[in-house]
Amino acid sequence: MHAFVCGRCRSSVRFEDLTCGQCGDALGYRPDRLDIVSESSDDRPFDGWHRCAEVSWGCNWLVHDDDEDAGCEACRLNRKVPPRADTIAWEQLAAAATAKRRLVHQLKDQGLPIVSYRDRPDGGLAFDLLSSQSGDGPVMIGHANGVISIDLAESNDQHRESVRVWLDESYRTMLGHFRHEIGHYYWQVLIPGTRWEAPFRDLFGDERESYSEALQRHYARDPGRPLDPQFITPYASSHPWEDFAEVWAHYLHITGTLRTAMHNGLLPEQTVAGSAVRAQIDVAPDQVGEVLQLWARFAWVFNELNRSMGKPDAYPFVIAEPVARKLTFVHDLVRDARDARDARDMGSEGG
Repeated sequence: MHAFVCGRCRSSVRFEDLTCGQCGDALGYRPDRLDIVSESSDDRPFDGWHRCAEVSWGCNWLVHDDDEDAGCEACRLNRKVPPRADTIAWEQLAAAATAKRRLVHQLKDQGLPIVSYRDRPDGGLAFDLLSSQSGDGPVMIGHANGVISIDLAESNDQHRESVRVWLDESYRTMLGHFRHEIGHYYWQVLIPGTRWEAPFRDLFGDERESYSEALQRHYARDPGRPLDPQFITPYASSHPWEDFAEVWAHYLHITGTLRTAMHNGLLPEQTVAGSAVRAQIDVAPDQVGEVLQLWARFAWVFNELNRSMGKPDAYPFVIAEPVARKLTFVHDLVRDARDARDARDMGSEGG
């Protein structure tokens, strides 16, 4: 996450802010700039832009005046949401949507393709955001052909913690859940039928094995068994798809947090790892290890800071060498997707 500042008074502002806490100026997120802008800035960044139709539940993203859709780039990815009369579910939706906007910003910042279900009805990205604690009934969470389903009840700390304990997880957040599920989407978009398919199977296993049987075996195992160092989490060991989604989520955890540290002056840019973070971790495969070493040091400090406040570890994971190789694979996959997008953009400009 970038270090955002108010364009009027230059004080620090957060990614979610609608107004500056110091001077009160209106703020908005410009998706074309990947930046929070202030209405009273000298370059008048609000000109030609207006607020998203969902500003009433906290969305601070801006929409171009020429856009026919009233919703912003992030909100228009929502395919299903609770009825507005369900006030509890809409409070949960507002909290979940905050995490989802952070996700979409990071995907854009990484240069990853985002194709909406509106543009590609079969396989385009969509979010069904429904609550099991309201009239929506049980919510089947997961990903299917581009559609990511999230139970908004997980925005409730008590409910999410009960799910974490039930699933024997060491970490569960709404943003983490979004990052995991988007990993399934990008596996579908970037790997099948491409040059990445064979190396994926070499590292993660053959995804053609029965998914339902693999999950049954996983949940039948002793939850207290030691973690195999080939996997970042126990759930990653259930099936190659879940292994990839877990590693993908951790790649976004690591790159997002390191870039936040760099933009806020906590990371020397003179180091190889520092330069890599500034360039979206855009380094050769043999240099990814240096970034992971940097991350290990940062994660240690984050965890100690949390413990100093009496809170659980911020990053309760250990990245063994097999997982590092999988993270390198994801890194190369992301870089390849960004390069392909840039090549298409240059081609369209030249045409």
